[in-house]
Order: sequence, then structure tokens, then C-alpha cells
Amino acid sequence: MAKNVRLKDVDIYYGKFHAVQSVTLSVPPRAVTAFIGPSGCGKSTVLRTINRMHEVIPGARVEGRVELDGEDIYRPGVDPVEVRRAVGMVFQRPNPFPAMSIRDNVVAGLKLQGVSDKARLAEVAERSLRGANLWNEVKDRLGKPGGSLSGGQQQRLCIARAIAVQPDVLLMDEPCSALDPISTLAIEDLIGELKKTYTIIMVTHNMQQAARVSDQTGFFNLPAAGKPGRLVELDDTEKIFSNPRQKATEDYISGRFG
Repeated sequence: MAKNVRLKDVDIYYGKFHAVQSVTLSVPPRAVTAFIGPSGCGKSTVLRTINRMHEVIPGARVEGRVELDGEDIYRPGVDPVEVRRAVGMVFQRPNPFPAMSIRDNVVAGLKLQGVSDKARLAEVAERSLRGANLWNEVKDRLGKPGGSLSGGQQQRLCIARAIAVQPDVLLMDEPCSALDPISTLAIEDLIGELKKTYTIIMVTHNMQQAARVSDQTGFFNLPAAGKPGRLVELDDTEKIFSNPRQKATEDYISGRFG
């Protein structure tokens, strides 16, 4: 079940370094929200706070509230492993387990949860590969290593692995940056299908991609060297690209900086 994501007055730190300041935003379910902005402004850092991946870095911490359907995922007693099951993540570079079979790559998360029923694992593998638009390409070689696939297929395999555990939210950190144009188009088409089921938040440096696939876009910026990144504005994608409220957004989109 897709869920709403809300950040309220979120500040993010790496030790003493203040990386991101005072982010407040709301992400609706069954839609794509894109984060754009120059390198180093905190887009991926904010993304990683939404499934508590940020805190695996020594000294990192988050202040403020990060909510999944109104529940603060950082409150005492919340299991970060459960948060990461509910909020899946696809990384910049495809990261299948190279020696593991295509089938086992998809169901790795279920096996970690203790699922051993072969019929169920096979059903989930097929459903997830179909959901990632990969089934027809790999159905006759499910026992082959995941690392034997092309880069675009590997990324779709990672998406299949992420949706196999049926998350509520899917995070994507520049999912197409390492891919060729044809594979990028396939992933973009897939994102359009996945948003019917999931809440999707993606970071992209490709503004055309944000304009093509997202329903709303957030522009992050770095006010000055050594200062924390900030969310400048968040709005419907069409408005961000045609009539942004903030001059900094307009300057970035038009290529005057960044």
C-alpha cells in the first residue's frame, strides 16, 4: 500500500557538519516526486533519511520528524530494518549480487525474512520480474548469475528485488545515471508503471528526466560553500519548469548556474 511521506523541520548532520537545514515537504502516494539541484546540495542525503540509511554512517544523525503515513520513523522503538522493508531503495549503479542467480537476487530479501517455501519464492520472483518489465527477457535463464545481465537489465533486476518485499515507498538515487539512452527510456517507462502502486521519490541530475517522469519536483540548493543545503521550493513539475516561484530555481533550470 503506497503511503504519504512527510518531513517536518528536518536537519541532517555528519558529525559536526550540518549537511541539510530545515527541510519540510510532503510526498503524496502513487506519484513520482523528483529532487533536482547542484551536486552537494543534499538531495541524496535527504533521500537516505527516508529509509534510515543515513544513520549507518558513523556520527550521522537526523533532527526533526520523518513520517510515513503520520508515524515518525525515528521515534524510539522503531526498528530500522522494518523501515527499510517498507521503504525500498534503488541505487545509482546497479548492484545485483553477481554470483547469485537472477531468481535468487529477486527473492534475497524474502529469504532474509525467513521465507523458504519454494512455490511462494517462485511466485514472488515471477511477479516481481514482471513488475520490473524483465520477465520476458530472463524467464528462460533464471538460474544464470545476476551479473550476466546488461547494465539496464541489472538495474531492472534491482528494482524487482526492491519490490519483491512489497514496500510502501520506493526511493531511487539517480537510477539511470550509469545507463545508456535506451536503458534509461526503459527505466523511465517502468517508473510510470510503478507509480500506480508505489510512492516514488527519485534524485536525478537530468532535468529533462524530472520533467518527463515526475508529478512534483523539489529544487535543492547550496546557498554558499560550507553552508547546509536547503529545499528552495517544491511544486507540481509543470509549474517548477514553466513558472517557478523562486529566482534560484529559474536560474538553475535555465542553466545560469549549477
